[in-house]
Amino acid sequence: MTIHHKSDIGPDRDASPVVQLPDGERHIRNVNWIGLQTLYMKEVRRFFKVQMQTVWAPAITTLLYLIIFTVALGSVKPQVLGVPFADFIAPGLIIMGMMQNAFANSSFSLLVGKMQGTIVDYLMPPLSNAEVLAALTFAAVTRAFLVGGTIWLAMLLWPGVHVTPLHMWAILWFGLMGSMMLALIGVMTSIWAEKFDHAAVVSNFVVAPAALLSGTFYSVDKLAPTFQAISHANPFFYAISGFRYGFIGAADSPVIFGAIVLLGLNIVLGTICYLLLRSGWKLRS
Repeated sequence: MTIHHKSDIGPDRDASPVVQLPDGERHIRNVNWIGLQTLYMKEVRRFFKVQMQTVWAPAITTLLYLIIFTVALGSVKPQVLGVPFADFIAPGLIIMGMMQNAFANSSFSLLVGKMQGTIVDYLMPPLSNAEVLAALTFAAVTRAFLVGGTIWLAMLLWPGVHVTPLHMWAILWFGLMGSMMLALIGVMTSIWAEKFDHAAVVSNFVVAPAALLSGTFYSVDKLAPTFQAISHANPFFYAISGFRYGFIGAADSPVIFGAIVLLGLNIVLGTICYLLLRSGWKLRS
């Protein structure tokens, strides 16, 4: 029996381990689905054990934005993109909560592993770099959709707000692309950061401003040309605009163009994350 472990071939983990065993025993080929599923479930169970903090609390916090705006406006009911203001901001609040929580989830795992000395739990199992990245990313996307679903259900019960889906494909696509984008940024942050303060810097000075200044609370078309150009350079804008289109049937930008931009950006971010994991930068030192 000959077994080739990752430790035998050095730090390169481009492919799942090739195990040569006698006939009738398990071989790991191409994708280690069992290992991928195990790591994914580990990450999901980690945040689900504290669901009051990771799912319900973010949903309530996001819902407070809607309550504040609807109460503050009172009898004034401005129209934005042809719909009441509450209907306009509701979808943006949903996906903003999804993206922020996707980042929070993926930026936590590897960072805690480095700080607690348990990073070996991610590096030693027979998983390729792509499999580790996929598990971390889709666990973060899972949390994002749980948070988004909770916010949506709460908004359904809130009087004066209409969040009935019109284009389900747009809701699913832009929800997935937006959440995946922040999940990948979170993985990059988790690799780079050495303490929680580093992750907080990215969250407070990059993610939060980009989310709030992406047309969540206003229509970009109403801005001056310079600020319109800045908004169109913000990828959060395309995620929020496309997701909103799924609910109200109107968007600040061409929906298909935004869908392609987010897909291309996620491919780039995924490639960068893969190369960082492959290099072992700040993980194996």
